[in-house]
Amino acid sequence: MSQPTGLTLIGLGAIGRAIVQRTRDWPDFSLRHVVVTPRSVEAARQWLGPSVQVLTEVPSDAQWVLECAGHSAIEQHVLPTLQRGIECALLSIGALATPGLAQRVEDAARLGQTQVHALSGAIGGIDAIAAARWGGLSEVTYTGRKPPQGWRGSAAESVVALDNLREATVLIEGSAAEVALQYPKNANVAATIALAGLGLQATRARLIADPNVTENIHEIDVRGAFGHMQLTMRGQPLPDNPKTSMLTVLSALRYLHHRSAAMTV
Repeated sequence: MSQPTGLTLIGLGAIGRAIVQRTRDWPDFSLRHVVVTPRSVEAARQWLGPSVQVLTEVPSDAQWVLECAGHSAIEQHVLPTLQRGIECALLSIGALATPGLAQRVEDAARLGQTQVHALSGAIGGIDAIAAARWGGLSEVTYTGRKPPQGWRGSAAESVVALDNLREATVLIEGSAAEVALQYPKNANVAATIALAGLGLQATRARLIADPNVTENIHEIDVRGAFGHMQLTMRGQPLPDNPKTSMLTVLSALRYLHHRSAAMTV
């Protein structure tokens, strides 16, 4: 049973703050460091208080790291941290759709003789897809559906007039790699499903803006030697960020809990 004594958190946006708030009273757990951009240091210090160090780089004495800062953090922080032999967990899985980056992350972990964990984030069924891969998968399809406001600040604004949308509209359809690169802040789920199963090129994905829904809806269709699985999830978004599912935070909490729990499921 692993007994980590302190976590280094990369990022203090909506996800990072939710993680901090929900772990404050956990026994046998402490948050040692939070890594933010230079312009966010003072605000982070005021919000966190004196018990947590606020830094702009992962320190050399970090013991284990959780990333929730967005795609640029993989290049800037995660790769060198893994190379130094520090275990990392990632929530910005969509970044791994960048050509060659998933292999670079894996190579960095090997070089540092450590592990990197791609967390399931906003979607369920990842364990079943990853298990089914060992028997052979023939088809994996992901459909992501959100209300128009969930697509603000993304490439969708150049595809449709979100304020005037009256019916469900497909924003993009293609490989998981194409979808994740075009919608990096909204396609972590597509990349996670792909990495668990057929890979980024062979997994099909499409994103839909739908004015008739109020939830983030994820649909997966998986076929292979194991049989056929269909999964629909209707996730509630974080109150502070409609682009992000609440389950993303909960998946991080599950990972943190499992690091010291006597029994895990």
